[in-house]
Amino acid sequence: MHIQDIFAAHETTFSFEFFPPKNPAASETLFEEIRKLEEFKPAFVSVTYGAGGSTRELTHDLVVRIHEETSLDPIPHLTCVCHAEVEIAQILERYNAAGVSNILALGGDPPRDMGEYDKSSDAFQHAIDLVNFVRNSNQFGTHSDKRGFGIGVAGFPEGHPATPNRMLEMDYLKAKVDAGADYICTQLFFDNNDFLDFRDRCAIAGISIPVLAGIMPISSISGMRRMAELAAGARYPAKLLRALERCHDDADAVRRVGIHYATQQCAHLLDEGVRGIHFYTLNRSTATREIYAGLGLRDSDAI
Repeated sequence: MHIQDIFAAHETTFSFEFFPPKNPAASETLFEEIRKLEEFKPAFVSVTYGAGGSTRELTHDLVVRIHEETSLDPIPHLTCVCHAEVEIAQILERYNAAGVSNILALGGDPPRDMGEYDKSSDAFQHAIDLVNFVRNSNQFGTHSDKRGFGIGVAGFPEGHPATPNRMLEMDYLKAKVDAGADYICTQLFFDNNDFLDFRDRCAIAGISIPVLAGIMPISSISGMRRMAELAAGARYPAKLLRALERCHDDADAVRRVGIHYATQQCAHLLDEGVRGIHFYTLNRSTATREIYAGLGLRDSDAI
């Protein structure tokens, strides 16, 4: 289903994100986790994309399998990194032939295992270039849908790591919207004020497309530290840090605090009229299921 129709059908969307495993054997386990979340009828699920080709084929295969074997609407990530124009065209043709209606267009992170990587050789230097290509490539229209692919782009409530000038950051985001983006999905955040301020600044900039809030429950202290080291960073409020400190070395207590905190985040965002919540699942269904239960939700049509 085209993303515009998905938003028309849901007052508030709930969606899940998965990343493809590094080998085919692990794909079966992941697929079973995806099946467990199917009962919640998410508005869509997204599948990430490895930089430099590390999991690209696994992404494509998983997206097509989700589309063919489940009732879910998959939205694959597509990045600029290490791609020629003809490669992007071939990927879009494959998705079009499979009936996949939407993509998430991203700049992408530099591959960590490619020290010789030269960004200047990529056909698309920025996400807006990819948005323009997808939007203007009429041959990739989705199964008689003249709108072509639905296109999502990323938003950064805590600020884009490559654009410290927040005003310039919004100019870039508005340009992606004007190029044809249909919705914005934010990076994860832990302070709802960051998201609400970002949403307000989008409105001031004249951005009226849906803005979805990216939520990831903390499941371990080590995972939290890794997240803080990523390029996009992660700002942890003192309230959350104090709660985690009380857990000491109890891994199960950390997990419970993480789920409780994420549930509170979601409840507040729903009270604030968020257009959608996008769960970064880390390929596990349990935390998402518990958050749903804590919110009193049965499925994506519950509110």
